[in-house]
Parts: sequence; C-alpha cells; structure tokens
Amino acid sequence: MATKNVILTEDIIQKKLERIAYEIYEHNSAEPEIILAGIWDRGLIMAQKIAAILQKIAPFKIHLIELRLDKQHPLEVKLSTDMDLTDKVIVLIDDVANSGRTMLYALKPFLQYLPRKIQTAVLVDRRHKSFPLSVDFVGYSLSTTLQDMVMVDVEGEEIRSAYLV
Repeated sequence: MATKNVILTEDIIQKKLERIAYEIYEHNSAEPEIILAGIWDRGLIMAQKIAAILQKIAPFKIHLIELRLDKQHPLEVKLSTDMDLTDKVIVLIDDVANSGRTMLYALKPFLQYLPRKIQTAVLVDRRHKSFPLSVDFVGYSLSTTLQDMVMVDVEGEEIRSAYLV
C-alpha cells in the first residue's frame, strides 16, 4: 500500500471550509440567493458544511443541490432538482481539482440555463490541469507531480483528512 502523506487534518479542513464560506459570502454579498451544487459524494459533503456556515453568516437564501456523475465517464450528469437556474449564482463544489475534467463536465447541466455567474470551490487544487478550469475558492493549493494523487478521507458526513499518495 502507498504511503499516506497527510496534507490537511480535520481541524485545518474545518478552518479552510470556513474561509471558503466567507469568500463565497464576500463575492456574493449583494445576491438575494445562491445555489451550492455539490458533486457527489465528497463535494456534496463539503457543500453541506459550507451551507451550514453560510446560514450563520450570510443573509441570502441558500439552495443546496446534488450533482451526480461518473468521474471516469462523465458524459451524463444529473442534478437533484429541476429548478430554473436562469439568472442564479451557482457555486460548484468538489473535494479536489485534479485534471479539471470532473468540474468541467459538471458544468454541463447549468449551460442549458443562463445563470448570472458560475463559481467553483474545492478543498484542494492540484494546480496542473489538463482542462481549462480555474477554481475561484480554494482551501489549499498544492503543486504535485502527475503521478501523485490527492485523496480526501471521509467518515459518514465528516471530512477527516486530505492526503497525498
């Protein structure tokens, strides 16, 4: 088994999520509502945690939706809602931005609407993308080799650590 090199512990992850929530609030403070779209499953857990923080600090309404796709074959993307997303602010959330492919494909269902803006948030950004994706809200940026993998460890609804393999 490969060695785990822990880059983020549970308490640091909580601080990173709080910072991301504050940044989302700062960039959207004039909005009446925002949509947090969490990519199943770790991105959705992150979105739930960010939504809970935002509910304490931000006056705007928060809608949480789940986005499902097969990360290996991401052609079909499903949203947990069929609400009209025209003129809405959407924040797409995942745990790690590796190549950028998952997040790029996850944008697909939003493009049938005319959202006001789409922003992206990740806990860890690997910095070398194969796809044209820039992340707006990043908990931790990390330069890695192409062989390195960043993994996020969850237990139930708790994010325990992020580590390099």
